[in-house]
Amino acid sequence: MRFWGLTDPGNVRAQNQDYYLIERLGKTSMVAVVCDGMGGAKSGNVASKIAAEAFLSEVDRAIKPDMPVEKAESALREAVLIANAAVYENAQLSEEMNGMGTTLVAALVLGKTGIIVNVGDSRAYLLNQSGVQCITTDHSFVEMMVQRGELSREQAKSYPGKNLITRAVGTEETVQADVFRIPLQSGDNLLLCSDGLSNLLADQELLFEVVHGARKEDCCSRLLEIAKKRGAPDNVTSVLISFS
Repeated sequence: MRFWGLTDPGNVRAQNQDYYLIERLGKTSMVAVVCDGMGGAKSGNVASKIAAEAFLSEVDRAIKPDMPVEKAESALREAVLIANAAVYENAQLSEEMNGMGTTLVAALVLGKTGIIVNVGDSRAYLLNQSGVQCITTDHSFVEMMVQRGELSREQAKSYPGKNLITRAVGTEETVQADVFRIPLQSGDNLLLCSDGLSNLLADQELLFEVVHGARKEDCCSRLLEIAKKRGAPDNVTSVLISFS
């Protein structure tokens, strides 16, 4: 198991409101989290950093490499609630921070099991020789319209207001996270990313770069380069976890 991460403000924004952390928890366990501060919201960069650090701190405290998967899932839900409380409480301290929030997507690897948790529209993908699968479902108005059959996936890519999210960490006193459990095996790759990347690259492009591209250790840099060539109007963050 190897992992890499990279974040960049992109071509347009002066400030990077994305934030990520990666930590190895044991020989066969690790955790990674990506947060994207709400675009346009006050202190989005503060929200993403607070959320990621609070989440990881609780994971460090609660997760044991040999714990049952069900307990680990509950611990991740609790870690999201703690991150939410940390952001929400800080948002009440000043007018400048009032209303700040962030997305959150995280992956916990326990041996051959991966547990994914998400709030908002930052994503987690599983990529291997069989193809690419987006594990998470965006919490966004556009995704709701796609689910109801009002928009196709292709239409959703250019729909106005596609970045309006329906859930965020820190904007309310509590939040509900989605949790997914996936089996992992040799040849699998997990990609966590902010929408600054997923909005610009198609799933098949992600698959090519991650699975069929050159060296894994350069993959995040290659993905960023593609995003920048396409304008990179938003911050771009990716974390790659590779199993071999």
